[in-house]
Parts: sequence; structure tokens; C-alpha cells
Amino acid sequence: MKRLVLYLVVAVLVMTLILAKDANAKTKAKARTITGCLTKGDSADEYLLTGKDGSTWEVQSDRVALADHLGHKVAATGVVSHAKLHNLKEDAKDAAKDTGVKKGSKEHGHLTVTKLRMVSDSCKK
Repeated sequence: MKRLVLYLVVAVLVMTLILAKDANAKTKAKARTITGCLTKGDSADEYLLTGKDGSTWEVQSDRVALADHLGHKVAATGVVSHAKLHNLKEDAKDAAKDTGVKKGSKEHGHLTVTKLRMVSDSCKK
């Protein structure tokens, strides 16, 4: 009987952890809108979007002419590449900050842009 109660308690704890993890994962959307400055990236079809929060995103698109917006402040909406892995990486960086370890804590990721809106024709505004 004691063993049955112990198994039941362990099962409840495991389910609670799984549900908490799923709830946390759902708060980080695969699709995001990032507002910031669009600059040229390292390769021909690659661009860098530096968010106003300091985050950096390597962006690409088959739908949007990103080259037309170089040097502009834009609001780019798109899908985060490898969203689960990206979120795990960002969670690990957050955990490191919580322990006092200071690493490059600004978010960095890859985004495939599906929609772009120009906010300003200059990044300086």
C-alpha cells in the first residue's frame, strides 16, 4: 500500500512538472514581431535586424524584399527558426543570469520574415 501511494505521488509530481513546462513553452510564440534596424548580413541573402531591446536576429525572406528596407527601422513579423531549440537556449541564458553569471544576455536568433512594415526611413529616429 505504501508503494502504491509513493508511485501515485511521484506520478502527480511528474505530471505537474510536464504541465508547467508546456505552459512555459506556450508563452514563447514561434511567430514574433520584432521592431528595429535592418542592416546587411554576412551573405548575399542574409540581413540583420537589431531590435530596440538589443536583440539581434539573422533574417531572410522569400516573400518580402528586405533589400528595399536596408537602413530603415522596420517591424518584421516572422517565424523563429527551430523555435523549441531557440527557446531552450534563451531559457539557459536566463538561468545563467539568475545565478549571477553574465554572458551576452541579449536574445539572438534566426527569423524567416513573412510580413514587414516600415516604421521609419532611418534607424536614427
